[in-house]
Amino acid sequence: MACGTHATEQDKAVAEAHRRGWSEGYKSGSESSASLSQSRIERLEQRVKELEEQLDGTRRVYEVSGCQAVEVGGYGYRWRGSDPLEVGDRVLLPENYVSRLRNGPGPTVGVVNKLGTTYQGALSEIVGRAPATGEGS
Repeated sequence: MACGTHATEQDKAVAEAHRRGWSEGYKSGSESSASLSQSRIERLEQRVKELEEQLDGTRRVYEVSGCQAVEVGGYGYRWRGSDPLEVGDRVLLPENYVSRLRNGPGPTVGVVNKLGTTYQGALSEIVGRAPATGEGS
């Protein structure tokens, strides 16, 4: 191949084809690598999720001291009510330092998102069922 000054049109065309081929090959290889990496990440994330669910299943308790255990917003609570709670039930949670700062004094409304809990410490008790959405908060 001649220098740029003495290159023929054919030399220039060959050089451009080489540059384009290298560029497209590099881009294709990068995309393929990224796709493979993304696929591997997704498989690993799925496996982690499966293992977390297995661990959760072995640690989850549904009754604590004769009370139903549930999770609301990721935190474990006890329920002494006669009718068991279900996922999606609205409940009144006891006031705590954070809820008082955010919502003022008194109980706050939460939604049961899981039955049982994996928390091993002392659980706060749910104050009661919250009124239906149309009846106020």
